[in-house]
Amino acid sequence: MPNWKEVILEIQEIHKSTPGVNPLDHVRRKYLSAIQKHTKRNVIAYYSGWLHKAGYPDTNINDKDKNAFMVNIHKLDRSKGLDLILHTPGGDLAATESIVDYLRAMFGDDIRAIIPQISMSAGTMIALSCKEIMMGKQSNLGPIDPQMGGVACQAVLDEFKKALADVKANPSSAALWQVIVGKYHPTFLTACKHAVDWSKKMAGEWLKANMLKGRSVTVAKVLKEFGDHSRNKSHARHISKTKCIQSGLKIVEMETDDVLQDLILTTHHAFMHTFSITDTIKIVENHLGVAYMENLPAREVK
Repeated sequence: MPNWKEVILEIQEIHKSTPGVNPLDHVRRKYLSAIQKHTKRNVIAYYSGWLHKAGYPDTNINDKDKNAFMVNIHKLDRSKGLDLILHTPGGDLAATESIVDYLRAMFGDDIRAIIPQISMSAGTMIALSCKEIMMGKQSNLGPIDPQMGGVACQAVLDEFKKALADVKANPSSAALWQVIVGKYHPTFLTACKHAVDWSKKMAGEWLKANMLKGRSVTVAKVLKEFGDHSRNKSHARHISKTKCIQSGLKIVEMETDDVLQDLILTTHHAFMHTFSITDTIKIVENHLGVAYMENLPAREVK
């Protein structure tokens, strides 16, 4: 199957030889269709262009994505299940909960996540809601500890706990801690606590209902790997396929099916070329060629 360079050459050749056809769309859809023919399952690719268009909120998971999935699922034969290809930095917790609830209402437990490269944060939570996750040596998930304003909620709670202990042991440290803790608005700590509890509750319920159902692996073991900020140190940590397996997740190794692996990675290259060449920032597309796409406003194209 084509590699990164060969995919761009294929795109260029179609541009030259087939006037009136969008070569980027053509190549993406060609390989999405090929995946479906190989697996006999529905295929939807959820792709964010955040690696190419950093800093734009709409590259994150948000409530508009529900419309994208509705458009993509319409007319699919839902009895064939769903292979959901994920490439996202994550996003809003409420939107993620709503999307997972909708996908499970449409396909039940028969959803498999496929991670060609990265699915972080709320994208990892979507993957955890599936029956299994397909990953390759290059694939990564990420911590699911929630953030507020770019700050880890659990880190804020831990810092406040440390402040209380320090002031109790050494009252003269109160002035120093006042400068630090005083920057938080009155409801910030409570909001952080709720966000941490909410993310763990959601992930735990989804794991119990699907991926861990009937297995001896506990939710606590999985959440220790994915939900413990003190363990991961950074929300940006990339969790490898090996660590995902060790945590107890049901991982299908991409390398066990060479044909499917090549199709997935070729599709991934085609999406990456679309983001690098155009002003597109998000694509949700199925194997039938139905697509929901978001672009940068014309004045912001760079």
